[in-house]
Amino acid sequence: MPLTGRCRCRAVSYTLDYIDIPVAYACHCLECQAMSGGACVVQLPIAEHRLQVTGDIITWENEDTRGNATTQRFCSVCKTRLFSTNTGRPGMALLRAGTLDRSDELTPALHIWTKRKQPWIALQGDVPAYPEAAPIEVSRASFAPNFTS
Repeated sequence: MPLTGRCRCRAVSYTLDYIDIPVAYACHCLECQAMSGGACVVQLPIAEHRLQVTGDIITWENEDTRGNATTQRFCSVCKTRLFSTNTGRPGMALLRAGTLDRSDELTPALHIWTKRKQPWIALQGDVPAYPEAAPIEVSRASFAPNFTS
């Protein structure tokens, strides 16, 4: 059964060509807090070609701290942020975990930017946490299953 998700108003839906829920992470940086209006963002790094979107989306582009263009995609009706891409990570999309129909089945594999974590958030002791970005080798190993067949 394919994985599915949608925006709040159901005007935009998507299908993911994955059997299992992809590995997710939680980012506690200030930018993610501001963009989500919450304490963190839980995202699933996925292969962009495995995401099929139906419905009218709008985009907003900004430049990240490395000078790469980030494109955010939102439902044109309810403005739910669904996923983003970045020119520094070609072929990868970051899907917002809360839009996944089965979001209650996932647990982040790691937490990043925990030095910006809200003090009232308690992290699970067995989930790796990094004060800033995770080392590249950790990220690659953690998310490799999302990019293999």
